[in-house]
Amino acid sequence: MDLLTNDLSIHKQFHDIASFRVAFRQLMAMREVAGRFSREVYCHRALLTVEAMPGVMMQRALQRFPTDERRSAMLWLTRGGPFWDDLRRHGTADWLECRGRVVTDSAVGEAAYRTLHAVECGLISAVPSDWDYSPVDVVWRRRNEAGDDEHAQIHNFRDSRLFEDFLRTAAPPIRSWDDLQEASKKRFAKLIFAGHCFDHLSGFPFVQNAAERIVVLLDVLDQFARAFDAVGVRTSKGQQIYQDYFSGNNAPFSDSSDTEKRHFRDELTFRHPSDSQKLLFCTWHGKVNYPAFPLRIHFSWPIQSGEPVYVVYIGPKITRR
Repeated sequence: MDLLTNDLSIHKQFHDIASFRVAFRQLMAMREVAGRFSREVYCHRALLTVEAMPGVMMQRALQRFPTDERRSAMLWLTRGGPFWDDLRRHGTADWLECRGRVVTDSAVGEAAYRTLHAVECGLISAVPSDWDYSPVDVVWRRRNEAGDDEHAQIHNFRDSRLFEDFLRTAAPPIRSWDDLQEASKKRFAKLIFAGHCFDHLSGFPFVQNAAERIVVLLDVLDQFARAFDAVGVRTSKGQQIYQDYFSGNNAPFSDSSDTEKRHFRDELTFRHPSDSQKLLFCTWHGKVNYPAFPLRIHFSWPIQSGEPVYVVYIGPKITRR
């Protein structure tokens, strides 16, 4: 689960340094709890410019804290991060709304967008504030597109003890390629993985962001395989998944080119995971464009009602010259 500090939960509601300090110490306590469970709490690079009190930005208010508290806070907010806006997923044109309020360009909007794109995400909020409730319901307005509005329900943590209770029962973060394999096989019931599917990642350094992106794409495949009605017709959700992820020049899933199919026919042919006497020509793939080495997920196509998706390869791009 990605954890984002809710910048909207600091909205000049504090009337003195003492009350702001109590609220900020709770944020730091939740960050410390997250660290004990090997998780990061992301903040926005501009969080220091938010007004903690009327006319008083956070940076100025933090200068009134005891030395150790001030140093820890400034290290997190200025240098340590990590910063979610460095890995921002939603754009300025995405209309994200919560209780009638536009939350585009905020952690709330980002958390909703990630959640709607199969990335589990939660918020860490200061209290007291206008955000002292959970879950937070955010609407992604898609009126200028073919799709309908979509709702995201986001966990909103405000207490370190309750937060710790949640993390104790949450799925552990993925910290290795072996973790990725184990988590994927447990989570995605509609996907059947070939026996050596994940072996192609061995020898490459583990990259957290790449592993998380692989999970996102596998989740899309799993959802797509489920998006059929009782008579085998693709549902409206399935149509939306196809539009968002399988169509267009920049879609994360695509077919190999005709040239690649000719030149790499043998490399793109795999043993059927459920019948070793059969072969699958798997040219459709998901793309994880990590700069150091592009990764690909090859799977059976087309995806049909009542049929599993066979994932036959996860590893470095096969068609590299």
